[in-house]
Amino acid sequence: MRMNSIKPAPGAKQARHRVGRGIGSGWGKTAGLGHKGQRARAGGYHKVGFEGGQMPLHRRLPKRGFVSMMRDTYSEVRLSSLERMKAEEIDLATLKAEGVVPGRTLVAKVILSGKLTRKIVLKSVKASKGAQAAIEAAGGKYEAPPAKAEAPKKAEKPEKAERAEKAEKAEKPEKPEKPQA
Repeated sequence: MRMNSIKPAPGAKQARHRVGRGIGSGWGKTAGLGHKGQRARAGGYHKVGFEGGQMPLHRRLPKRGFVSMMRDTYSEVRLSSLERMKAEEIDLATLKAEGVVPGRTLVAKVILSGKLTRKIVLKSVKASKGAQAAIEAAGGKYEAPPAKAEAPKKAEKPEKAERAEKAEKAEKPEKPEKPQA
């Protein structure tokens, strides 16, 4: 048997239902849509979820919870997952390559869950204090990711007196009055 010789069992594959193809088929003329009305016209019927003017279900139910903006980019990794990995040196690229975290992950953090018995080196991946202790207890090493550079501080606002002086200078001089004739 080859892939190109496989066919469905006899009677399993039925012909497509073709409407509007003559009176003899039983589905001619109106093609099963009936006579006139919105449902018989081209262009569909009504929008999805429309309930004839009644408040639709998706609006009757309360909103609940929220969707985290970080859900696609942040992942948690258990110590038990690190135990199953083959690599000795583990970083974000290694976690992605072995399928421990999704490919779109930008930040991963190792948490204390499960046991770690082998020696590993964790580089440029965040880890909880408990996970760090467990890695070091197993004879491994934890190298923290580099800290982000802090943004420069904004200049302090000038005092009220200085602001008042600037405001006075910014005012336009008064126009001289025109002599009356």
